[in-house]
Amino acid sequence: MSGTLVLVRHGQSEWNLKNLFTGWRDPALTQLGHEEARDAGKRLRAKELNFHMAYTSVLSRAQATLDHILEEIGQTGLDTIRNQALNERDYGDLSGLNKDDARAKWGEEQVHIWRRSYDVPPPGGESLRDTGARVWPYYMHDIQPHVLRGENVLVVAHGNSLRALIMALDGLTGEEIVAQELATGVPIIYKLNADSTVASKEVLVG
Repeated sequence: MSGTLVLVRHGQSEWNLKNLFTGWRDPALTQLGHEEARDAGKRLRAKELNFHMAYTSVLSRAQATLDHILEEIGQTGLDTIRNQALNERDYGDLSGLNKDDARAKWGEEQVHIWRRSYDVPPPGGESLRDTGARVWPYYMHDIQPHVLRGENVLVVAHGNSLRALIMALDGLTGEEIVAQELATGVPIIYKLNADSTVASKEVLVG
């Protein structure tokens, strides 16, 4: 058995609350988001999990969530790597727009395609496949080797960057992964086999 990989989507952000397309914009966590992050840490502490290192994006909502988790598990000095490869999907021209306003401008069907198709990007932005094209190599080259050496690794990132990663880990199709909702602040624990396949998966819901 190799190590453990834990994935956590950041807590609720101010733009999640306002129903805005966020992407690479950098709003802070809401009060609920801070609480979700602390709760994630408490659930991991109850599992008695200690980590060898952590990864997060360059966006503050993910970094703040990671900080809360590390405080709760008593590992505030943990080696942490921040990389743009783990950023949220870039929503391009939709970034900062209210989702209802976007539907009024481009139509319900078109916005649905941009949000829920696997390979159709919004104007100036990324599709989920595009997001995966930067997440997958980074995971393979930088994160996975630590897990296969028996280390416990924590990744705190975003709904779509983590969807791309889960798609690869779980062997899902593009259609299957875009249909999956990823809750904020809920740890997902993967145990990997020595050949990098998934031995077990546990979702730590409240």
